[in-house]
Amino acid sequence: MIIDAHQHFWDPASADYPWMQGEALAPIRRAFGPADLAPLLSKNGIDASILVQTRSALAETEEFLNIADATPFVAGVVGWVDLTDPGVGETIDRLRTLPGGAKLIGIRHQVHDEIDPDWLSRGDVQRGLATVVARDVTYDFLVRTRELPAAIATARAFPHGRFVLDHCAKPPIATGFDQSWADRLAELAACGNVWCKVSGLATEAVWDDWDADRLYPSVAHAARCFGEDRLMFGSDWPVCLLAGDYGAIKRALERCLAKLGPHFRDKAFGENAKTAYRLPV
Repeated sequence: MIIDAHQHFWDPASADYPWMQGEALAPIRRAFGPADLAPLLSKNGIDASILVQTRSALAETEEFLNIADATPFVAGVVGWVDLTDPGVGETIDRLRTLPGGAKLIGIRHQVHDEIDPDWLSRGDVQRGLATVVARDVTYDFLVRTRELPAAIATARAFPHGRFVLDHCAKPPIATGFDQSWADRLAELAACGNVWCKVSGLATEAVWDDWDADRLYPSVAHAARCFGEDRLMFGSDWPVCLLAGDYGAIKRALERCLAKLGPHFRDKAFGENAKTAYRLPV
């Protein structure tokens, strides 16, 4: 089974997306849903996808579970809950009883938008993460270089938890290889309970001037750090449309992974996502 481990749906006409402001994001400021993605998956040989949160709202998580229940190709949902809420455990339990609740495989918060780079290390957040881990739910790190130290501390604090790093922690590809990012990524990868999504990289490059060769140094470093068993492919569709269409993104990442060897490519396109998220497929 070939899995796209990172994609989104949204509708700006019915909800607020604070991160979607500005003229540069105008091309993706419209509704995207299952009917838009289905033909792209079919055309590009993808069997299933993981639907990932885009805003801090339980209503979105509930909506995504409902979509997953009605959409066979959505193998799992990475939703949002308020980690600082003392009742977060009861919230997760309730979400699991909803239609599609069995597909709640992960939780994510847009940590890189928090003012505090150590937000993940706050006591109330750590209590929430302990609840996520206790319920055997994966947690996605949405961080950049600035927040990686807190992510590292969190992965170490919960050695029995499962964590997934989104977008390789967003290396600054447009400005060149960054050693601070590289060193901190390696430190996070030393925690054996963390997987890494090779996703969202084209939009960290110059949107109208990139190719697989420019993405490769970041992919290769992630591969050296995480190895063939802890990398996974994600399209980051429809955010990726800012830099290229679904097929272009998939082909570029496939080329990068293929350079590393067939095991890297094959495992990143399915097997590792099943393991990291314990997908019910």
